[in-house]
Amino acid sequence: MSIHQATAVQGRQDYNGEYLDALGMVERLHRLLLDVIKDEFERLGLLDINAVQALLLFNIGDHEVTAGELKSRGYYQGSNVSYNLKKLVEAEYMHHQRCQIDRRAVRVRLTAKGRDIRRIVGELFARHAGGLEARAILDRATLDGLNRSLKTLERYWSDQIRYIY
Repeated sequence: MSIHQATAVQGRQDYNGEYLDALGMVERLHRLLLDVIKDEFERLGLLDINAVQALLLFNIGDHEVTAGELKSRGYYQGSNVSYNLKKLVEAEYMHHQRCQIDRRAVRVRLTAKGRDIRRIVGELFARHAGGLEARAILDRATLDGLNRSLKTLERYWSDQIRYIY
């Protein structure tokens, strides 16, 4: 093997290692985000809702959606979203109503109690954004670059699912 070929192989191995590091970081960050939300709720004495459910409420926001729409947007897996929506309806964080057109589908929207949870999560995120900016941990340009890179990765993964070659 020539020096050029060996360097190319080493470069691919280095890239693969960096990619695996990035995958691990995405996974750890998601779990850490859930822990941050859980800790905030424990501090506030909100023990009847978990972090996944709170994030679901935050992502639904002011929209009226079906479980299928949440799944198709890529936020949640089918069984997880159905289970959590059921629990949120039971705990009165969400209203549910059968669709007029497709009676099999159920549309959900936040109740006042659900909007309170959304507000709490939004305030938590705003506090974190303020802290990151105030301490110069992530400047706007770095955050913009990070978001562009993550969107590029999201598109690549979506293409892998849709267009298996």
